[in-house]
Amino acid sequence: MIRAVAGGVTLAVRAQPGANKTAIVGVYGEGNATQLKIAVQAPPVEGKANMALVGFVAETLGVAKNKVELISGKLSRSKVFLIKGVRLENASTLLGQWIKAS
Repeated sequence: MIRAVAGGVTLAVRAQPGANKTAIVGVYGEGNATQLKIAVQAPPVEGKANMALVGFVAETLGVAKNKVELISGKLSRSKVFLIKGVRLENASTLLGQWIKAS
């Protein structure tokens, strides 16, 4: 789900666009294919859901939106984001807190 890479971390996400509110709703998959499941209020039209996900991931991890980049899955529910300048330990702790709260 979250991996250390040069300059930051990658986060695998399973998006659910068109939800009532944007929130982490759990974990999808198992093993190396595990993804953070995020419900997104924005519709999957003209990149609106992707932009909403970038904002939500940035807010959740406490970074600026320009530090979050969608690197794969632009037209898919399965996405991978690169979050620049974040350490794996910090991201894992923050996401763990959000998952427990959801």
